[in-house]
Amino acid sequence: MLLIRLGLTPNAVTFIGLLLNVGVAFIFVFGAEEGNRGDLRFVGWAGFLVLIAGLFDMLDGQVARLGNMKSAFGALFDSVLDRYSELILFLGVCYYLIAHHYFLSSLFAFIALIGSMMVSYTRARAEGLGIELKGGVMQRPERVVVLGTSAWACGIVSLYIGGDYKLFVPGIKFHVFETMSIFTIPIAIMAILTNLTALRRLLDAKKALEAKESQQ
Repeated sequence: MLLIRLGLTPNAVTFIGLLLNVGVAFIFVFGAEEGNRGDLRFVGWAGFLVLIAGLFDMLDGQVARLGNMKSAFGALFDSVLDRYSELILFLGVCYYLIAHHYFLSSLFAFIALIGSMMVSYTRARAEGLGIELKGGVMQRPERVVVLGTSAWACGIVSLYIGGDYKLFVPGIKFHVFETMSIFTIPIAIMAILTNLTALRRLLDAKKALEAKESQQ
């Protein structure tokens, strides 16, 4: 693998992923301060960088395996920095949405952040009790892909239909869709699915623990 040939350790790859997510947050904050509500180029560029950062987040494990550099601390370092990366990423998203008055969407983004943290926490806590949990439809790779592709698509589509495009339906006083919806609707879906995933993991852990206790 190229990263191994370059002399990068798994921890270095993980740290690069963190730095890239800091860059994502910076783009969102810069877009909030310097851009306007209809200028979605910053959302697009941020989405593209989310996918690049996610690639590094997923490659650190392969570097550890292929380079025979697995370690207990490396696994802990990866988990901790992944949480920091996600928190920083959502900080940028929420800042951007609030700055451009997408208040309901910013609320969904915060709920999605809560769900994302609880998905990871329930797994970590269950593993501490000797139970392995990997179920659910909105684990970290899925969250990265949903956020990255939706933001990137939002920026690209805005170049063709405009960042302030709104779709109205006769009889309804407010618009039912706008360009930004390409980014905000997936966030709302993520807010629901991440928390459902955390709940499912909690129930799965309950069944596993009860079964384990009944065998003792």
